[in-house]
Amino acid sequence: QSVLETKHYNQCFLNVCFAYTSRHEISNAVKEMAWGVEQGLLKPSDVSEYLLDSCLYTSKSPNPDLLIRTSGEMRLSDFLLWQTSHSCLVFQSVLWPEYSFWNLCEAVLQFQLSYTALQKARDLHAEERIQQQLEADRAYVLKLLQQNADRKADLQYKQECLKKYCEEREERVCRFIQAMEQKRERFFQDLYTQTEVQVKS
Repeated sequence: QSVLETKHYNQCFLNVCFAYTSRHEISNAVKEMAWGVEQGLLKPSDVSEYLLDSCLYTSKSPNPDLLIRTSGEMRLSDFLLWQTSHSCLVFQSVLWPEYSFWNLCEAVLQFQLSYTALQKARDLHAEERIQQQLEADRAYVLKLLQQNADRKADLQYKQECLKKYCEEREERVCRFIQAMEQKRERFFQDLYTQTEVQVKS
């Protein structure tokens, strides 16, 4: 009910990880993309790291800058594995009920000390992702030209084909994301309806 009532909110997001595992989230994102291909909303060549990002439960929120794990455990326990690839991970021995302001200060200090390196890694990864997408688009367009016996097409024609394909891909991705969000909204609506019926019964 809360999800449905706040679906149009866009200023602040609260993520509640209830019965959550990161492996399930990632596998679900892959299934969503496969569903998009099956429905004709996507082409197999549209599948990318960016698209997987958009299929995650946390797609509306930025990746965390800082992740704190208490209790002395030196592992993430299958929590936000994809989203924390460029986050500052702080492992502290204190138990959560005893967590204090000074423990938080220690974690923030570690983040501040790591910030420059983390930001550099994020920027590099963003550049690599753009380059990978561009190379994938070029490879697909070149394959299409070869299939259509346009191997002797000049550079300007190839660039026009590449631009057109990129625009079409972005449109397909937008339509797919809208359809996926509508499907998820229907899931919550059906779940809410079923809960109301059970309560009334």
